[in-house]
Amino acid sequence: MSLGVVGVLVLLGLVLAWRGSRRTAAIALGLALGVLWVVGCRPVPQRLLDGLQDGLPARVEGAWAPRNAIILLGAGTTRAPDGTVEPSFYAYGRIARAAAVYRQCHVTGNDCKLLISGGDAVHSGRAEAPVYGDLLAAMGVPRGDMILESRSLSTWQNARFSRPLLDAYHPQKVVLVTSGMHMRRALLYFAHFGIHPEPVRADLLTARQGWLPKTWNALVFDLALHEYLGQLQFRYYNLTGKNPPPLPPLSLAPAPTAAATVAPARSSSATVQE
Repeated sequence: MSLGVVGVLVLLGLVLAWRGSRRTAAIALGLALGVLWVVGCRPVPQRLLDGLQDGLPARVEGAWAPRNAIILLGAGTTRAPDGTVEPSFYAYGRIARAAAVYRQCHVTGNDCKLLISGGDAVHSGRAEAPVYGDLLAAMGVPRGDMILESRSLSTWQNARFSRPLLDAYHPQKVVLVTSGMHMRRALLYFAHFGIHPEPVRADLLTARQGWLPKTWNALVFDLALHEYLGQLQFRYYNLTGKNPPPLPPLSLAPAPTAAATVAPARSSSATVQE
């Protein structure tokens, strides 16, 4: 996106120069160089990344609970030349981190479920959740410990469709695994649906040093800008009432058991003793 803006400004400058508007052409070309420096050199892209990633842990901190839910957010799929569907290039870090977090939980002997959330957002022919599930199973995660959510096509839907699955499982600890750059926006959306997980970043993006602008820096600038705009849109939708009302917090109390159920009163005069 940012390099497209540079290209448009350069083209505009050349057209203006050809038409004889040299001063305006110089302004357009100067703006193009300015934008190229801002997005292509390290300081600004790195500043944006720091605002998204700073302070996010790479592993779970603190003790595990008797019942734990680890949420893995999808990052796309890709269709291989033989027709099979694989995780995208961007997804492997998330999958590897989720597997590591699951093992960290599993060795404690507590109950651990890996909720994989992701539909077929890129229309590859197969949803992210089962594709990632196949790879995680090959990495040693039991299929019985996986919960697949295969409908969501966005981060908003990841949060929305995960809530009923978590309600059904009754976790006492919830962990969210996604890319570091993506985490802040994901936490906003999940909080709207009453889910307040512990964040674990799957990766860490950095801009590259150098005197000349780099396309890598322009790429991470665009990715970071997308996250900030997503956060801004969420807050705007909340202010204008376009978002549905937020849900109450997910209960992290132990699931009720039959023994804890209060028996019905025998008569209208009966009282419940505390």
